[in-house]
Amino acid sequence: MPRRVLILVNQYKEDAVAALEVVRDAVKSHSTLVDTLDAINPEHLPEPGQVDLVIALGGDGTILRAAHHCLKLDCPLLGVNTGKVGFMAGYEIESFKKNASSILDESTPLSTRLVHPISADVMRNDESIASFVALNEFVITAGPPYKIIKIDICIDDNPGPSIAGDGIIVSTPLGSTAYNVSSGGPIVAPGVNATIITPNAAHSLSFRPIVLPSDTQIRLVARQTNDENGDGSRLLIDGQPGPRISTDDHVVINKHETPITFVVDPSVSYWNTLVRKMHWAKPPTSME
Repeated sequence: MPRRVLILVNQYKEDAVAALEVVRDAVKSHSTLVDTLDAINPEHLPEPGQVDLVIALGGDGTILRAAHHCLKLDCPLLGVNTGKVGFMAGYEIESFKKNASSILDESTPLSTRLVHPISADVMRNDESIASFVALNEFVITAGPPYKIIKIDICIDDNPGPSIAGDGIIVSTPLGSTAYNVSSGGPIVAPGVNATIITPNAAHSLSFRPIVLPSDTQIRLVARQTNDENGDGSRLLIDGQPGPRISTDDHVVINKHETPITFVVDPSVSYWNTLVRKMHWAKPPTSME
């Protein structure tokens, strides 16, 4: 029986639109096309149970957006890279074309990787004012007027250190190669059940990133924020702006109960991708 496929395409990216015809033809030839929607702002998503596989065309940002939709649809996600790096993509376009018949035939098991998101509740005066899910990271960022902010960290209700600086990043292993690594955090393999806390420009020489078990509860308590003038301090969810964070707000972060299934190319290992696309441990090159 053919798989029922929903295609999500970044219609603002020329390469993604160009690849759409190839992918859509393959889906129609080997499976059932449910619909083709804009990956950024899809209208009228199908109901859970109506889709067996989501194929997202674009770069990492597009695939990240599509993954949030897969949480609602409760189905696997296959990312086809049409961007620059495509670290999160399971397939490059040529590899997808070559393997389309086996990928889209329901009788063929898919090669998959489970990714556990994290969830956050924003608490104000002991009441939850907003809840979010992130696949890469949550960030409390200083925001305008860009003065230092101060945040207390509690680990499983145990008082931890305070950070003064530009903010703090709480990342998943999937997101460890994104904002986390650019801020000096560690790369964590996607199969590790972990959550990473990384300071963002900490006003300290001794505040080092830490890797915690994924079932750890992390409570961030805002002690000083930029909530007097300008846009102010804010919670970012996978790079997207969330609510303003005011002094004495709490952001409580836990492992999300529902994982997302990413379809991956079995011929390409995570380590191959890390070396080839991220240039992990690449030595210096000569200017000559």
